[in-house]
Amino acid sequence: MSLHLIFGDEDVSLYNIQTHAKGADGSLPLTSEMLLDSPSGDLFGLSQNVGMGWAPSRLLGKQILILGTQGGIRHENGAPIALGYHTGHWEIGLLMKEAAEEIRRQGGVPFAGFVSDPCDGRSQGTTGMFDSLPFRNDAAIVYRRLIRSLPTRRAVIGVATCDKGLPAMMVALASMHDLPTIIVPGGVTLPPTNGEDAGKIQTIGARYANNEITLQEAADLGCRACATPGGGCQFLGTAGTSQVVAEAMGIALPHSALAPSGQPIWMEMARQSARAALEMEKKGLSTKDIMTDKAIENAMVVHAAFGGSTNLLLHIPAIAHAANCKIPTVEDWTRINKKIPRLVDVLPNGPVGHTTVKVFLAGGVPEVMLHLRKLGVLHEDVQTVTGETLGANLDWWEKSERRALMKKQLLETDGIDPDDIIMDPIKAKERGLTSTVTFPKGNIAPEGSVIKSTSIDPSVVGEDGIYRHTGKAKVFTSEKSAIKAIKHGSIEAGDIMVVMGGGPSGTGMEETYQLTSALKHLSYGKHVSLITDARFSGVSTGACIGHIGPEALAGGPIGKLRDGDMIEIIVDRNELVGSVNFIGTENERLSLADASQVLKERSLHPDLQPNPDLPDDTRLWAALQSVSGGTWRGNIYDTDRIIEVLKAGVKALEEEQLNV
Repeated sequence: MSLHLIFGDEDVSLYNIQTHAKGADGSLPLTSEMLLDSPSGDLFGLSQNVGMGWAPSRLLGKQILILGTQGGIRHENGAPIALGYHTGHWEIGLLMKEAAEEIRRQGGVPFAGFVSDPCDGRSQGTTGMFDSLPFRNDAAIVYRRLIRSLPTRRAVIGVATCDKGLPAMMVALASMHDLPTIIVPGGVTLPPTNGEDAGKIQTIGARYANNEITLQEAADLGCRACATPGGGCQFLGTAGTSQVVAEAMGIALPHSALAPSGQPIWMEMARQSARAALEMEKKGLSTKDIMTDKAIENAMVVHAAFGGSTNLLLHIPAIAHAANCKIPTVEDWTRINKKIPRLVDVLPNGPVGHTTVKVFLAGGVPEVMLHLRKLGVLHEDVQTVTGETLGANLDWWEKSERRALMKKQLLETDGIDPDDIIMDPIKAKERGLTSTVTFPKGNIAPEGSVIKSTSIDPSVVGEDGIYRHTGKAKVFTSEKSAIKAIKHGSIEAGDIMVVMGGGPSGTGMEETYQLTSALKHLSYGKHVSLITDARFSGVSTGACIGHIGPEALAGGPIGKLRDGDMIEIIVDRNELVGSVNFIGTENERLSLADASQVLKERSLHPDLQPNPDLPDDTRLWAALQSVSGGTWRGNIYDTDRIIEVLKAGVKALEEEQLNV
């Protein structure tokens, strides 16, 4: 390296530096009252606004803040100048632009701020995953600080798409109790005409290692998986489920979730949302009018009907906490999933597995809600961002031209009957769709666990609807060692993989899609079960039990398992009850009472430890969310509880020092 390499032969015209400028033409529209009564920040803000080029004559319109997760730098023609982390935030700026232009047309003054977001797909199997779930809380804090840092904003529009950015945006907006807020879901990418979706494509390494695809097939399929440049994944993972949940809560417009990114109907949705935000401000409709206990329950009901990602069991409680609503418990989730049938045939659950854009064309969230309305399980009296109740929105949808034309296009373009994607309860039952989640307990998971029971391969489920697997444990203290075992042929049909140390204290509660996706797409994978204190991607399927509590590093029994231990898993997909128990060894079966006592007396696995690369930021997050109620309260920050614990700790330290 040299100075000449860095500076080169500079163009001398660079040295012609301007030291003053004329400034904007015109005058600020000030009044005597403004000068006497307004804080200096409001007045200086006007100076900065014209400094950025806004016309002085248009300064007094209503100021609307647009927050987005935009990532990367795009040329005007869409070509990449600097890549984003993922397609989900690559085109978000287009939605923000459409919303801003609509606000301007309506006489308002739009502002924009950005907090980009990570990609769980990009960080799978890497130390980047240690920052994934903690990012949600951090981003929500920054969003809230940005909102408060523009004191003159009259409403907030949040534009977001994917796994952590959208939940973070919803948590932040739910906190703005007295402001009008609205979510603009960022939409979905299209699948390749010939190829694999973005979920299956993440298994090319495991399938190649097991000789199930060739090197060339992996290269060709990988090149086509993200067939369009923007939007969340083509399956109903955490990104798509979060969009669905936002709409179900009433904080996003009807039929806005899962729109195809970059297309005219997607951009029109941003303009419609901007108009809605302005109308909310005019009518005095604020977030607290929309985000209620009833709205939270509607979201849980729709989540069950869609068969959504289990990650929303972490996000919906956090949103409820931010909104000052009742935080759902495991009992609430169980109650709702027992009474709500799954009605949507969408990737990754199947049975056919349609893509998210086809769910949108089949009618999306409002179409599902029409079926739920007939079952009488929705709170139709809740307010929504349209200014109307949910019931009124559904009345409009049922008779709308939009609904008819969407379904017609799906039938004519793809030859798919919309009623084969979004079904009535009778057809759904005939097609084998089962309720979404089960919460197994047992001596391995005394505080509970979760499995997306609807996605267990039907061929390994008994005729009575019960999945049963008793097998020997193969224990791993890191995801890295577990995926190595899969790729190197150390896992066989009948095994029960145990991955410990993946909870909040060990890895920031990493997502283990590397493992679950491999098991789904390898020929023997449906005959392997996985249990872990980590979490799963929204696209995960199979007999995979996660969120096991207590986590291993908190002394949970999962951390005491050893290779060769016999484990019994029972999951009733009809009654939504299940168990996961250590039952002894192959040579010595034990009663549950005796087995529980053996676990109690065992020491933790000798190789169990927090990942040595765990960042201090994540360690702090893990500690704060732990004293706030942990995973089952949504990994939140309960400020009052944290302060209470800190005060108690300070007092204990002071007393300890006095006694020295």
